[in-house]
Amino acid sequence: MKQVIQTLKRTDAEKRIPVLRMEIDYELARLHEAMVNADQETIESCKENLTRFRQELIRLEA
Repeated sequence: MKQVIQTLKRTDAEKRIPVLRMEIDYELARLHEAMVNADQETIESCKENLTRFRQELIRLEA
């Protein structure tokens, strides 16, 4: 039973990783635009999101 659950988790992770990478790319583009416009509120929001995405990516790739 444990093997079945682990297999399902791996399948979910394999599907989530490409989506997560696209979300990171989008957030980096938002961060760049916010930096160009000197929008501190958006910069902080983007940094928080990127930190969360990075942690999730590390967990999924482990």
